[in-house]
Amino acid sequence: MKIALINGSPKPGNSNSGILLDKIEPLLNEGNELTSLSTSGKEFTPDQYRSLCEMDVLLFAFPLYIDALPSHLFRIIIELERYMKEYKDKEIRVYVIVNNGFYEGHQCHIAMKIMENWCKRSELSFCGGIGQGAGEMIGATSNVPFGHGPLKDLSKAMSQIADHITSGTKGQKQMLSPNVPRFFWKMMGTHFFWNTSARKNHLKRIDILRQL
Repeated sequence: MKIALINGSPKPGNSNSGILLDKIEPLLNEGNELTSLSTSGKEFTPDQYRSLCEMDVLLFAFPLYIDALPSHLFRIIIELERYMKEYKDKEIRVYVIVNNGFYEGHQCHIAMKIMENWCKRSELSFCGGIGQGAGEMIGATSNVPFGHGPLKDLSKAMSQIADHITSGTKGQKQMLSPNVPRFFWKMMGTHFFWNTSARKNHLKRIDILRQL
């Protein structure tokens, strides 16, 4: 089975979407031909677009941007739709993993619906996905073993997606929050992200609390 792992993050280096694809890749390796593509930087070439039309599975992972897809990824799937209508000659299944910076995973439901509608327009089979909240915890906990820690439910859902991909079945749309209370997530985010970012930019706590 030919499977494309498509990183939809605009970040050129390490990204949370890339970390998620790295974690699911070992679950898909056996007996399958994997192709990894990044949408960051250069536009896909015509050969890359045509190769995606020959896949059995497309697995997208991307961050939520204003309840939707990052604009560069949106441009790519519009172009891919044109190639699909011209070159696709078999069923292609699509799975999606979206991460966002809010606590609640259901913030991803509009982006998930956009991908589902795009699949209908492109005559692809939308087979479900994951909307994960507290996306910045993905990078901060990247060394935590798969299936443990504050993203334990995410690990379980990714294993289920891998099972659906390898068995050729359709999954559900799962919207997940981290396995920690909201107050703890907020406290850790304030201390390790916002305050740290403020210090790096020579700002004080009072500066980031100032209202315009």
